Amino acid sequence: MWTPSPLSSLPLKIAFILSFSLTASSSSYSPPTPNPRYHSISIPKVNSKKPSATTASAGDILALLGTPQQAASVDPQVAAELQSCFKFIVPFNPTTNTPPDSRFNLINRLSQSLTESGIRFPRRTLNSKPRHDAEGYQNDLIWSPPAPVLEIARLAFDSGGDPGSIQGTLDPTMIYVPDCEGSNENRCELTRYPYGRHFINEELNSYMEFLFQLIAARGPKVGLNVSLNRFDFFHGHLFIAADGRVGILFHAKEYPAFDKKVFPYNMGYCQKGSNVTYDDSMNLRNILWLAPLPSDSTNTWSAPGVLVVLDAHPGGIIYRDIIPNYVKYARTIYEDDFGDNVVDVNYLNVGTAKPDYQLFIC
Repeated sequence: MWTPSPLSSLPLKIAFILSFSLTASSSSYSPPTPNPRYHSISIPKVNSKKPSATTASAGDILALLGTPQQAASVDPQVAAELQSCFKFIVPFNPTTNTPPDSRFNLINRLSQSLTESGIRFPRRTLNSKPRHDAEGYQNDLIWSPPAPVLEIARLAFDSGGDPGSIQGTLDPTMIYVPDCEGSNENRCELTRYPYGRHFINEELNSYMEFLFQLIAARGPKVGLNVSLNRFDFFHGHLFIAADGRVGILFHAKEYPAFDKKVFPYNMGYCQKGSNVTYDDSMNLRNILWLAPLPSDSTNTWSAPGVLVVLDAHPGGIIYRDIIPNYVKYARTIYEDDFGDNVVDVNYLNVGTAKPDYQLFIC
């Protein structure tokens, strides 16, 4: 068994927006009324393909990134083709499971690794600490996240995949989503609701920010060049898979600029002013983070955490089998293919004179 350290507007997703309908027994989470301009078109997701033994699914992706037993359940041909589409931001199947130094909490550990790699955490006071390998620390934070991340992973698993198990860890305080890089002037609604929330545990909020920063910083190593702004990379969808595993499907390149030749699609208010070029980088717009997979034992884990870009290039198996025909131009993988959508995680620059990135969980 693998044992982690205890410290360890119209977007491209043109889909029907699911509202949360939780019973009082499962959660006290009660979202506000959705933004009226968040999606101006609602198209139900329809899969017209006939499944076959060699057709890939999002479940196959999860299996290949899970336990050896799960990976062995995938058709060998499908497995080989899918694995050729994985671009790991953090190496998969690490050769060492040595946990990070337990003397340091997440904020201290991020101080060294993020500062050395050029990543910054706005609005945080980071304490100084002895030098350590920056890349190694970042890898450890994915393979073996801090205790609060492991706690929500265990809650989701033990609840049988109930979204309320995670929604119940949110602070009830509603935080108004302010203007983001001129979004109000353009009548652009970037978030599902006009208000967001934070996790009660501040370390969980720090970890969500860390994921955005790490993807932006390391993405170029696998060919993914993204900017943390409202046209490109600012949100992800947290889900619980059928086996109880927690994950986030991030979407980059959200609002490509209108271009009569290469991208002749009008995407509404939020597209106005975009400088995101539609090119081959769209193939890499789906980024998957998976929390460690709990085992049936209360103190052991079946698989470490994962951070990977899913290459959806034309001709590849992800493009062919997993992306619906009506959004192939957008290369969009849907979070509900991986499991039950729990919340959206937004990381927005709401600064005026200088960048000020803030978290809004909707």
